[in-house]
Amino acid sequence: MKDKNFLNDLANRLSKALPDSVQKMQKDLEKNFHVILQSAFNKMDLVTRDEFDAQTKVLARSRKKLEELEAKIKILEKHLLRK
Repeated sequence: MKDKNFLNDLANRLSKALPDSVQKMQKDLEKNFHVILQSAFNKMDLVTRDEFDAQTKVLARSRKKLEELEAKIKILEKHLLRK
């Protein structure tokens, strides 16, 4: 996961949810939370919104091309059947 602001914000919110006595170690906890969360998200094999949108566009172009090719094949098959 490449959105570091999201991870930093999440780690920060987790550390602020801790009791006051523990919040004194906030910076260390934030770093540890960040590492743990980054590791967990990497294991999930997540993609960014930009990567997802780019692949959606590629898929749409591929789908359009496939439909065009299928239409051409139907025309060719009709021509072959006439002969």
